[in-house]
Amino acid sequence: MEAAVPEFAAVVRERFGAYRHHVLATLRADGAPRLTGLEADFRRGELWLGMMMGSRKVLDLRRDPRFALHANPGGGTDLAGGDVRVAGRAVEVTDPGLRARYAAAVKPPEPFHLFRARLTEVVRTSVEPPFMKLEIWRPDRPLRTLRRTSEDPELLEGPERPTSEGSGGFEAP
Repeated sequence: MEAAVPEFAAVVRERFGAYRHHVLATLRADGAPRLTGLEADFRRGELWLGMMMGSRKVLDLRRDPRFALHANPGGGTDLAGGDVRVAGRAVEVTDPGLRARYAAAVKPPEPFHLFRARLTEVVRTSVEPPFMKLEIWRPDRPLRTLRRTSEDPELLEGPERPTSEGSGGFEAP
């Protein structure tokens, strides 16, 4: 992302750097989502995920490396700096030299697990009145910008759709 869209990458790094703790989504063994707190760190143009030894999120990522990470939005509701989330695959770092360099720079509690993120999507949502602005980056595509309002036809309420039993009254679009 750094090389492809450096200005966008800087905004994303800044958003994650504004707070220490963020929310990580992984997949449990039964396929259900698991949300946990996490300290994320951008270093040398990459996203690094350090975790406590033996944590459930480590087991989740070893079994299925897909994840999503939502930047802490901070206090209030103004979304200053926008709302950022990333998704990708986590690759466990086992190289002793790389782990030692990370530990020297970050000083995580020992022992720890370390993962490097291979990003598949980065989304920044911000308010640009009267629009909600979405900036979407994927490695195989250029940065896209969408502007939406609550008046967009696909967002307006339409005829009721039948719902599936057990769906809680909601039907996926």
